[in-house]
Amino acid sequence: QVQVEESGGGLVQAGGSLRLSCTASGLTFDNYNLAWFRQPSGKEREGVSYILPNSRTTYYADSVKGRFTISRDNAKNTLYLQMNRLKPEDTAMYYCAAQIRGGPWYNSRNFGYWGQGTQVTVSS
Repeated sequence: QVQVEESGGGLVQAGGSLRLSCTASGLTFDNYNLAWFRQPSGKEREGVSYILPNSRTTYYADSVKGRFTISRDNAKNTLYLQMNRLKPEDTAMYYCAAQIRGGPWYNSRNFGYWGQGTQVTVSS
């Protein structure tokens, strides 16, 4: 049985930083492309960042480019998202997921093994 768990969210002031982590059991991370998604309250889930197993290829949504950094430690089966210079518009539930079918990385339909998410709230 696969279990995915995100952690590290919280309440932070604008300009602050948070580091999200995602761990999995029953799933070998280094077999998958991984991504972070977020879903603001009342809005659709959107792709934030994406990383290949070798960590040499990453992608970011334009809205977070230059502020967020995705990384992974395959030995620890853990995915990270370092978020700096946070803005109120970054407020959302953040999820990690593994890509299970081909297609654009920012399309959540191409991903599975979702966790429960971790809430990030940025106050102005």
